[in-house]
Amino acid sequence: MIELSKEQGQALAAAKEIPPMVLDPESRETYVLVKSAVFDRIKLLLRDDDVALSKREVAVLVERAMKEYDADDPTLELYQHD
Repeated sequence: MIELSKEQGQALAAAKEIPPMVLDPESRETYVLVKSAVFDRIKLLLRDDDVALSKREVAVLVERAMKEYDADDPTLELYQHD
């Protein structure tokens, strides 16, 4: 696991993109950062086995993930009113 420095943590908290994106300056590769709890739910959607999720199960997972992102979105209220 990579531990963020204090400055990186502050930059992450101030990020305007939801979910936040980071750039590896050496490889120029872009990464999307999601909370581990959200990633665990997303992994269910990406499983490569014979167990498929129903549309309802997918909808519930997406709704939960969006609630977490929306909770940290300072502009959400503006979007909802426009």
